[in-house]
Amino acid sequence: MSADATIGDRILAAALARARASGYDGFSFRDIAADVGIKSASVHYHFPTKADLVAAVMDRYRTDFLAALGDASRLTSAEAVERLAGLFRAAAAHEQACLCAALGVTASAVPDQVRRSVAAFAEHLMIWLDAANKEDGAKFNSSVVLALLEGALMLSNLKGDVGIFDEIASSLHTK
Repeated sequence: MSADATIGDRILAAALARARASGYDGFSFRDIAADVGIKSASVHYHFPTKADLVAAVMDRYRTDFLAALGDASRLTSAEAVERLAGLFRAAAAHEQACLCAALGVTASAVPDQVRRSVAAFAEHLMIWLDAANKEDGAKFNSSVVLALLEGALMLSNLKGDVGIFDEIASSLHTK
């Protein structure tokens, strides 16, 4: 891996941490530069605008998230919901927000390319859930599952209690 790729990866990692904690408007290129130990101009070199940076972060987050979920067609609907809930629970255990929620809550105020990236994340998760939903005939509404997990994560973080997430997520048992 080249030095530029390493810096780009470090910039994305720093921006991910900041965006999950503070949303789109909660950080600047200077903050990212300080986190990575580079000059702000170097951040701009890799990502000319904040929208470019945050869209790239969201795209990588989606790719990594879907890779962690694996192939839904090999899972029962119950297993798929459990696997998705497990990723959200891991965030709850560290009092982290899902990047989709952190950016989606202010969707009307973020640049279009960021909004499209966030919407693509949610759409891909629902498609993933629907792939498992078709396999065993169990029926659930994928948008309801996603909304419930996002809400459970938010409430858990607000209260600092992962048990809240567990209680809400347990209501997702499929038939």
